[in-house]
Amino acid sequence: MSAPRLQRGLTLVELIIAIVVMGVAVSGVLLVFTTTVARSADPMIQQQAGAIAEAYMEEVLLRPFTVGPETGVRANFDDIFDYDGLDEPPTDQFGNALGLAGYNVRVEVTADPSEGLGGIPGSDVARIDVKVSHTSGHSVQLTGYRTNYE
Repeated sequence: MSAPRLQRGLTLVELIIAIVVMGVAVSGVLLVFTTTVARSADPMIQQQAGAIAEAYMEEVLLRPFTVGPETGVRANFDDIFDYDGLDEPPTDQFGNALGLAGYNVRVEVTADPSEGLGGIPGSDVARIDVKVSHTSGHSVQLTGYRTNYE
């Protein structure tokens, strides 16, 4: 009599079960990757919007407080109140496009005739709001105060 042979391999049922288990595991991993990739641009959009808002806020805060005649063109703005109502895509202060499609900047400057700010009379305080929005629905808003210290 001959010795029985050892059989190696899988049965068809074992193979089907292994394929189903691996398919479920791979689909779960792919779902995580898909969600991560879909949201990967969000932090970059938020960071860019914050940088744009900071640049505009700095530009406004560096202007004098005094109220002068409206100058119309941003390159000629000579005081903080000229920026009130500014609504444009991001540009430098001379109107050159920055190539940031999808973003929009809105600036509001309001005199603060209320109780003032830390002992400074309200007539010498202005509130500056810079809001940068993106077509994806994300937006960043910065608020700052400028006083008449000149």
